[in-house]
Amino acid sequence: MAVFCFFRQMFKMKGGISLAIFTKGVHPRGCKELSNRQPIGVCPDPDDVWLSLSQHIGAPAEPVVQAGDRVLRGQLVAKKATGLSANIYAPIAGTVRGIVGHITISGKKREHIWIENDHSDESISAQPLEERTPQAVLSRIEEAGIVGMGGAGFPTAAKLNVRGKADILVVNGAECEPYITCDESILLSYTEELIEGIRLAMIASGATRAVVGIEKNKPKAIRKLSDLLADGEIAVHPLQTRYPQGAEKQLIFGCTGRVVPEGKLPVDAGVVVINVHTALSVYRAIVLGVPCYERIMTVSGKAVERPGNYWVKNGTPLREVANFCGGREDCARIVSGGPMMGEAVFSLKICTSKTTSSLLFLDASESESKVAGPCIGCGRCVQACPMGLSPTFIEEALFAKKYEEAKRYGAPACISCGCCSYVCPAKRFLAQSVKLAKKIIRERNL
Repeated sequence: MAVFCFFRQMFKMKGGISLAIFTKGVHPRGCKELSNRQPIGVCPDPDDVWLSLSQHIGAPAEPVVQAGDRVLRGQLVAKKATGLSANIYAPIAGTVRGIVGHITISGKKREHIWIENDHSDESISAQPLEERTPQAVLSRIEEAGIVGMGGAGFPTAAKLNVRGKADILVVNGAECEPYITCDESILLSYTEELIEGIRLAMIASGATRAVVGIEKNKPKAIRKLSDLLADGEIAVHPLQTRYPQGAEKQLIFGCTGRVVPEGKLPVDAGVVVINVHTALSVYRAIVLGVPCYERIMTVSGKAVERPGNYWVKNGTPLREVANFCGGREDCARIVSGGPMMGEAVFSLKICTSKTTSSLLFLDASESESKVAGPCIGCGRCVQACPMGLSPTFIEEALFAKKYEEAKRYGAPACISCGCCSYVCPAKRFLAQSVKLAKKIIRERNL
């Protein structure tokens, strides 16, 4: 039987703010100084983009263009499917070459819209939204194709459509993964725009107050945001620097003291959560009329000449980003996302999407090739798991094909943070095993 004792009712006072602290987790080296010292740059538009029809949780978007069509930057090229889905917009002006299969980070080919850039940079955009009613704001967010840009990709309009069910909007600025600093760059460079985006998200969700959770290793961001917030409607909560502080349940507890019950959603605790970049995208869509076709992403690691944060158009091949930033393709490892939860990149033909938060070029001193040994029964994975699971027991059940047993040990509650693999002295691939068990349990509807 899994025991979910992953929170502790401990509060520390810091500047009059009570900080709820979750137990367990790990303290990996931050490495954020590599990319947070330069202003946000702009990656040049590529000659071609490949836009995945599945840049979000839910059904793939449905193309509304075909080979030979000319499109403008900001033009709708794929509409949301019935149910949970999201619109997709052209990030460049050019000619549609077709709906083609293109490789993704999973190694599988998926349908993409291939657009050849004509470098005219002609664009269209919506008019700024004058009517700021909840329904009007939600409709514009849905129209703009905004999804959770922290990595999950859940369509934002569907997430915020909880009027009457949530009184607190929690904005995730924790950015607890090592290396990644794109959210911190937004907090520092787009502070006023971010605040307006938060206010608009509050209108959409019906939340009466908002809390921005930021880890204490970002003092400049905490100070700048706090200086601009004096009305009390939006508060800044400095959070303990501990991974995975930015995980949804841990973040909610850290910012509000509320616990999301096992098997329930944040809204069941009266909370709705969005990412800092998502809030900025809400501002851009409503105030500027710009849909979601580009994002800020971190390029970092010791094997890149010009690490930093850059605006990158969706559908840009990773090789274009690598060439512009001086990333070495022959480095020890290339990772899309953070080093704890990201995925190894096997080809720079893969293209960016709405959820591509970072691209890391790691040298031999930043990565290792693991050879798994037998479990020594040390219990470190249990001590580190922020969800109170026993990863070794789940792995044993997986290998024995006892999936009901893996479920009883709590595999579905895993948040894929990677803490278990990080601390394992035997270098076992525990996170991958638990993730596979979770996938099998879901597919078999156990």
